[in-house]
Amino acid sequence: MSRAVAIVGSGPSGCYLAQALLKAAPELRVDLIDRLPVPYGLVRYGVAADHQGTKGIVRQFERLFERQGAGFVGNVAVGEDVSLAALREAYDAVVLAAGLSGDRALGIPGEDLEGVHRAGRLTRALYEHPDAEPLPELGPRVVIMGNGNVAIDILRLLAKTPAELAGSDLGAGPSAWLAGSAIEEIDIVGRSPAAEAKFDAVMVKELAKLEGVTIRVIGAGASDDPEATKKIAALEMLDGHATGARRITFRFGLTPVELLGEGGRVGEARFRDSAGATVALCCSAFLTAIGFEAEGLLLREELIGSAADREAGVIEPGLYATGWFRRGPRGTIPDNRADAQLLAARILADLDARGDAPEKPGRSAFPDWRSIVDYDGWKRIDAAETAAAPQDRCRAKIPTRETMLALALHREELPQ
Repeated sequence: MSRAVAIVGSGPSGCYLAQALLKAAPELRVDLIDRLPVPYGLVRYGVAADHQGTKGIVRQFERLFERQGAGFVGNVAVGEDVSLAALREAYDAVVLAAGLSGDRALGIPGEDLEGVHRAGRLTRALYEHPDAEPLPELGPRVVIMGNGNVAIDILRLLAKTPAELAGSDLGAGPSAWLAGSAIEEIDIVGRSPAAEAKFDAVMVKELAKLEGVTIRVIGAGASDDPEATKKIAALEMLDGHATGARRITFRFGLTPVELLGEGGRVGEARFRDSAGATVALCCSAFLTAIGFEAEGLLLREELIGSAADREAGVIEPGLYATGWFRRGPRGTIPDNRADAQLLAARILADLDARGDAPEKPGRSAFPDWRSIVDYDGWKRIDAAETAAAPQDRCRAKIPTRETMLALALHREELPQ
């Protein structure tokens, strides 16, 4: 008897789980359901446009659909096009792998001023997510609050010259926006000491390749911890790097206190250092990269808060969670693989324990899903994007849902 499993979310955590399930039980019917017409989630819209090596994991995920038999069900929003309850009726198991798309707030006065932007919203615009807001005007002096890999990604992209973006998948609009940004100075600020920063040392070392910048590191400190020592050494190597006029300054141990401005626009960020003194930085834009939280139709806090076994990814019988949706905003793409393998074993054990329960219909329970984008539809989008790539880019992303759907669903006229 063939069991049906629905995975809500087709990013890395969902794809890794589908791989693990189908490797152990090839007879399973596994569908990855996504609200977007395209798969791969974070890989497409979260990994930096100039990190094509990281994006190469897509080639592994392609085998999931092309060889292992997983189904892609795109353009279906759970909670809007179909309820979670209806999905659970149609599948033997449902797994929530939708990630976390909301930006955490700082919770300080002035956070609502014009010129204050959150990392997720900014990167969605940079990477041409179909639901993105327009790219903002940043002005000459930018402060980035955060010391994780997302903050480093934003710093690197803002600092690069147009020539340094060759080979990326950054679109024409974002490329022109970066080229015309006229940024003169970037301060990147962390609350914690450098030894406790969340970024990877390799991400910092990459900044040494930047052209046209001068980098200063203030207060890197010291540590006896081996991992912390790597980060501090990478920062010390950067300090004094000088290839051009755009100034970058790393600052540590500063807690944000308030944002000030005139005429409704941010102009100064105030911090408190470890000694209690006030540190003020002028800024024309203030970018926060301090982590992510749940956003959207799935009530994550309620579901995870009442989970039968959160660590194992079991919300209740037949309903599971994996990736960031389960554990919160920590861990990298490879971390999701180990998570998925453990959860796959649990799901298969639970399915075996059900014995001869009646077979569930899976996707066939929803004949009214008329605008589903399947894997073949995605490949039509993919082919169009790669065919349209400029000479110095690896693809030209289609930024609108309407055009993607027109291609995927064989509509005769494409929106302009």
